[in-house]
Amino acid sequence: MLQLTMEYFLSDRQKELRERTRRVAETVIKPRVQELEKHGDLIAEVRSELVAAGLYKIFVPPEYGGEDFGILELSLVVEELARVCAGVATAYAATGLGSMPLIVSGNEEQKQRYLTRIARGEIVFAFGLTEPEAGSDAANVKTKAVKDGDYYIINGQKQFITNGGVADVYTIFASTNPARGARGISAFLVEKGTPGFEIGKEEEKLGIKASKTCQLLFNDCRVPKENLLGKEGLGYIAALRTFDRTRPGVAAVALGIAQGALEAAARRSGGLKDDPKVQKILADIATKVEAARALIYATARMIDAGVKRFTKESAMSKVFASDVAMEATIEAIQVLGEKGLLKDYEVEKMMRDAKITQIYEGTNEIQRLVIASELIKEYA
Repeated sequence: MLQLTMEYFLSDRQKELRERTRRVAETVIKPRVQELEKHGDLIAEVRSELVAAGLYKIFVPPEYGGEDFGILELSLVVEELARVCAGVATAYAATGLGSMPLIVSGNEEQKQRYLTRIARGEIVFAFGLTEPEAGSDAANVKTKAVKDGDYYIINGQKQFITNGGVADVYTIFASTNPARGARGISAFLVEKGTPGFEIGKEEEKLGIKASKTCQLLFNDCRVPKENLLGKEGLGYIAALRTFDRTRPGVAAVALGIAQGALEAAARRSGGLKDDPKVQKILADIATKVEAARALIYATARMIDAGVKRFTKESAMSKVFASDVAMEATIEAIQVLGEKGLLKDYEVEKMMRDAKITQIYEGTNEIQRLVIASELIKEYA
């Protein structure tokens, strides 16, 4: 593969994984981007190729049939997919997000029941935290779960859930003790088809159209007590631990978009390539994209090395990369002029896709508060 980025001293296995993913992106996804946009989800051919390439094994520890890879490898895969289609990258990565609470909080029986099937590409996961009144303020969850013998009865709704209606298993956060606020939130595994669980409105979105986004509705939904992840009241902690580990993946989606926009602008600038103003734009984009990549890879390596605290660095990765993606796509359109607004020139899609990276998994405004809070703790 042509080396278009700095040398990050990846292992041979990491380079092979990146090249494997790029082949799928270029030969399977890229020719179908418009079809995926219209379909609103991963079409069967794309999903089967992702499975055949072993990419769902990235989410799963090796003892459950996955590959011995970590957050850096996940970031490499997501970056390559998003370089071609961020909607596909988002739908794919949502299984990693949805199953991460299971990995960090689940018991052995739960892991054996679900993780082995994820690795084989048999099931898709989704992550259900966001609600109409609990977006970036995730602790404000209104969905409730009440213990009833061998079951929990869940009532409430979730909103803007990626893979909603597509996933086979949903990690749902509900309050088991509202009086305790965030410390009363618990996490549950809810399977598709469980009585009392329905898929609500499918959202029409600005971007990432190749991923489905839906409401989830719970009306006296009876979930076996065995589907509680960890202990009651530890769901919010599981969510925070999940986000710390998955935000580099969101940052990698943004990075892939920015890299794709840079490549499109550089290749399609034509007679403008000798214009000093265009050269400055390309130089600035390239520099910021590389800086985002360095920050993401360094953060991922911290996590994989077992560093205990990386909340600040994960938030930094997400903030910086998503802001770069938005800037890179706008500037790429500026370089291409009127052509940049046409669907035949992929950057208009990239701009639409880039915006969500500043919003989902915690808005950038919230991430800056997280960064500041961590800094204050460190320097206090």
